[in-house]
Amino acid sequence: MPVEKFSSATIKALACLGLIVLAMTLLIAAYSPGQPILQDLEDYASSPESGRYLALAANCNACHTVKGGAPFAGGLEFATPFGTLYSTNITQDSETGIGAWSFEDFYRAMKYGLRPNGEHLYPAFPYTHYAKMPDEDIAAIFKYMQTIGAANVENKTNKLNFPFSERRLLGPWKMLFHNAEEYSAVPEQSEQWNRGAYLVQGPAHCGACHSPRNVVGAIKPDLALSGGVYQDRVKFGYHRNWSAVNLTSAATGLQSWDEQDIVDYLQSGVSDKAIVHGPMRDVVFGSMEHLNQEDLKAIAVYLKRLAPIEHPAKPAIKEETLRAGEIVYTVHCGSCHLPTGLGAEGLGVSLAGNPIVQAADPASLINLILYGPHLPDAPFSVDRSNMKMFGKRLSDKDIAAAASYLRTSFGNRAGGVSPAQVKAQR
Repeated sequence: MPVEKFSSATIKALACLGLIVLAMTLLIAAYSPGQPILQDLEDYASSPESGRYLALAANCNACHTVKGGAPFAGGLEFATPFGTLYSTNITQDSETGIGAWSFEDFYRAMKYGLRPNGEHLYPAFPYTHYAKMPDEDIAAIFKYMQTIGAANVENKTNKLNFPFSERRLLGPWKMLFHNAEEYSAVPEQSEQWNRGAYLVQGPAHCGACHSPRNVVGAIKPDLALSGGVYQDRVKFGYHRNWSAVNLTSAATGLQSWDEQDIVDYLQSGVSDKAIVHGPMRDVVFGSMEHLNQEDLKAIAVYLKRLAPIEHPAKPAIKEETLRAGEIVYTVHCGSCHLPTGLGAEGLGVSLAGNPIVQAADPASLINLILYGPHLPDAPFSVDRSNMKMFGKRLSDKDIAAAASYLRTSFGNRAGGVSPAQVKAQR
């Protein structure tokens, strides 16, 4: 039988595919950070006490502890666009935890996202941020982790979609998106600013939630800290999207906040501008409230000096939607947030210049309207009126109209909200 000839286009396509496969193979094999040059653990001046403080800044317990479970024993569920991940046991149990790990093992996990056997760790564990920590701070955390009691709790199996279930693909991912260099102080900035930058970029890993990501889950560096979208639980326990606010000094971010507003919010969950709710509860009360005043002030100084990054306000909102939204607002919201949107002491918080209201993605605002604020448990209390859940009172169309009105009124400058977006959050 005659052999059918391939067309030139087919040959080129096959050649390109072959090159891609070859490149991926080389990249997978290429990521090897080598052996770190480390001192003996006891030679680092850091202490378990300083490590405990850094572990609090990093909020390790919140991610590695399930409600009612042993501290640091893992098992917390993380819903991602790529599937479901579970945090691991990091107690001193030698079978299911990290009790058998050496300091070098721990260092390679924190710095390069590698297990002792060389397997890649998924960047839901934020080694992309922890890598900015100096060796002394990593040693301090390891010394602290050695004081954690052992809990023999088996690790749960991740449920990731193919091809993301293939850990080998993280080799090329790291080649492209992971910078393992520790934080380097900016000489023209103050010591206080640099301390805040280190905490935000490093152990506190604020950008892990507050930054947009690309299609393979890497932070977009030119948009860092300008707001991001992630999945977490709403009040009734199921996962929905949340939008982490813009932390830059943009009008849609923290422009209306002063440094003391930031310190108050991080320290107590309450400021003149906001009341903590939703996923930020664990950040404030599991991490930030434990930091000293100097570090909270440094974080505030750094954030307030970030260059503004604005996201385009889209989509545009029709006049009829705004009119309908104003009616919904007046009837259901105006008595607490006032017709001006400025709120008042003992009533609602200000909606003017509010980062949640103006987030590029309206998910958190929709959650707030549907379910009401998911406040921290007692003894936390705040002297303001209690916002109701409007999910059963209002239709998707009504909530979309109200949210659209909020996002373009009172000086706010965000885009519209559709009924489909509300439906997705129910």
